[in-house]
Amino acid sequence: MSNVFYRSSKPYPVAVRGEGVYVVDREGRRYLDGSSGALVANIGHGRAEVADAMAQQARALAFVHGSQFSSDVLEEYAARLMGFLGLPEYRFWAVSGGSEANESAIKLARQYHVERGESERYKIITRVPSYHGASLGALAASGMGARRALYAPLMNEAAWPKMPKPDPQLSGEADADRLRAVLDEAGPETVAAFIAEPVVGASDAALAPGAGYHARIAEICRDAGILFVADEVMSGMGRCGAPLAVRLGGEVTPDLVVLGKGLAAGYAPLAGVAASPEVYRTVMEGSGAFKHGFTYAGHPVSVAAGLSVLDIVEREQLPQCAAQQGQRLLTGLKSLQARHPAVLEARGHGLLLGLVLGDPQTGQACAAPGLADRVAAAARSHGLLTYPGSGALDGTRGDHLLLGPPLSVSNSELGEMLDALDRALSETA
Repeated sequence: MSNVFYRSSKPYPVAVRGEGVYVVDREGRRYLDGSSGALVANIGHGRAEVADAMAQQARALAFVHGSQFSSDVLEEYAARLMGFLGLPEYRFWAVSGGSEANESAIKLARQYHVERGESERYKIITRVPSYHGASLGALAASGMGARRALYAPLMNEAAWPKMPKPDPQLSGEADADRLRAVLDEAGPETVAAFIAEPVVGASDAALAPGAGYHARIAEICRDAGILFVADEVMSGMGRCGAPLAVRLGGEVTPDLVVLGKGLAAGYAPLAGVAASPEVYRTVMEGSGAFKHGFTYAGHPVSVAAGLSVLDIVEREQLPQCAAQQGQRLLTGLKSLQARHPAVLEARGHGLLLGLVLGDPQTGQACAAPGLADRVAAAARSHGLLTYPGSGALDGTRGDHLLLGPPLSVSNSELGEMLDALDRALSETA
């Protein structure tokens, strides 16, 4: 008997080793990690230099509490990271995971307005579907019915107005203009922030708005006096072919940028928020402190992992690799779409890609969810790990498969992915 509280009742193989883009289980079976876990393992598995950096930091200084000390490694990492992201004047608030980072951004947006004397601003506008994390505040901000419904009684729904997801039929500017109607209905004087994933992840695989969307969103937010928060937990750190996905269509600078997953690439828990000089100054000149915190925030060993990962990302030019390899993979996925009627769409940016699945007879979403799980199970039987999901259409229907191998993936490994997907789609047709 195991004493582990598993995430579900399905059987779990035991992973024992990671090698590049592969995970190896206790039985010796190798799986190509076609989704980098949950779009986390950006640099691949088994990088000894990251483990060495963590060990060296643990020997020197394993822990200090953020209310009492900074650390040399945190100071260096914040400066390096903000430079990499093109946000040199921003301040980095380090935490342990994407949910904590989005919770922090939500609280920071609220405190920012209170410090400015606008305490009536508390609402956070988000989109449907979307996913910002599993903690209660981040989940309330999410528009993902299946994960949210059980806990709805714990949320003040009025505090979380929802905007429709990006519409490919609209221009980016017209799509973004729909935010104005949501603001008007919510009462713009009561809204603190708008938060969105520049390229959607788990809730609607790799959906992205048209060119000009984020620039217009930023303009609308400025006009309304609210903060624009880019949730780059999944899309950032080069995964979409650029340090920040919000800038794929042009120079856009959000007030807050939420980061995670690829920061330490799975080698340690690390995430955070990059805050604009205006937000930081307002909070520090007001109360003198951000009224929020986590015990392991800025943990030196995690930050050392992040610094080593950043070395690799920059040295190996992984954002550029993601752009190049992502185009190759997307071309292959579109070929699969042409051969398999159940693939309704192949889309994405860089190595954040998705397959929209549905009923081949109607070309629409299946009447009930389950197709994505069946395709993922078939792919797994052929040694390929993917990230299935559903609910993008109405909270229940709308199957999709999220794909995102490590940014270091080779051409031959992409071919292996596509072959396994081809077989999986054939077997579930």
